[in-house]
Amino acid sequence: MRYSRTSAVQVSDSCPHCGRRTLVEDANSGELTCSNCGFVVNERSIDQGPEWRSFSDEKGADRARAGAPTSITYRDMGLSTMIGRSNRDASGRALGSPMRSSIDRLRKWDNRSPAFGNQEKNLSIALRELEKMADKLGVSQAVRERAAYIYRKALDRGLLRGRSIIGISAASLYAAMRDTETPRTLKDIAAAENLDRKAVARDYRILVREMDLTMPVADAARNVNRIASHVGLSERVARKAIEIVRITEEKEISAGKSPMGLAAASLYLAGVIEGEVKTQKEIAEAAGVTEVTVRNRYKGLRADLGKELGLTETEGTITAPTVAYTPPTV
Repeated sequence: MRYSRTSAVQVSDSCPHCGRRTLVEDANSGELTCSNCGFVVNERSIDQGPEWRSFSDEKGADRARAGAPTSITYRDMGLSTMIGRSNRDASGRALGSPMRSSIDRLRKWDNRSPAFGNQEKNLSIALRELEKMADKLGVSQAVRERAAYIYRKALDRGLLRGRSIIGISAASLYAAMRDTETPRTLKDIAAAENLDRKAVARDYRILVREMDLTMPVADAARNVNRIASHVGLSERVARKAIEIVRITEEKEISAGKSPMGLAAASLYLAGVIEGEVKTQKEIAEAAGVTEVTVRNRYKGLRADLGKELGLTETEGTITAPTVAYTPPTV
């Protein structure tokens, strides 16, 4: 018999089965049991205190406090130590004058030591820029880890020689987004660091060519919601646009077309069908493509999917209202 899963705050200090105050908590399994009758009071108790771990089975072994997890986004993988600014010993007593001068000297060298070597300096600057760009674009931790991995590999292969650190960092972040299928464009990344879009694209092609990176084909449906939120279209139109994109993939008419342009044209066509029409200029600006691209993709979708979507020849055309001409009075 097991008790219902409740939090540790809701469980009293006595056993609900025998009533004795003999509850014992197992730190490994998280179970709270009664040592008298063996009744399991709680299966998943939450430890509210600091995380202490013992790396030895011996009694009285020293316990070490677990720190932050390691991450490839840090130059030293998050394993660095630093000497604090407090001039006190472990007991809290103030240091003497000779010891304080020695600690100041050690603290200075501790701050300077990570900067030794050009590669360490390069990596520190690049990872800092990567973190800044990732914060501006709002990407996940998985994308940041992948971008840091790509940049480290590029640095090891000597691809940074004669090239901009920020440019390769932006290209690494774009490659990570393409690899994880995160809907961001080159224009978004270039705007985050005030870079030239063509320069970022050139550095990205260098990474793909020199490192033999295999990027998945971008999914146009992933960009639909992003464009729809920019232009203020409803969720119903976005779902219809995703349906149109899936139909083009099934009929294999999306091959060779820009995913962003196809998403923009599908959204425009869905707006025409659902009666929430936005101009091609608004959708093109939100998607980062030209109006000509949206217009051509829209005409192609109407020609290929018009009958399947139930569109007539004249449906969806926008005409200017006619105003009767009245001659001026003299």
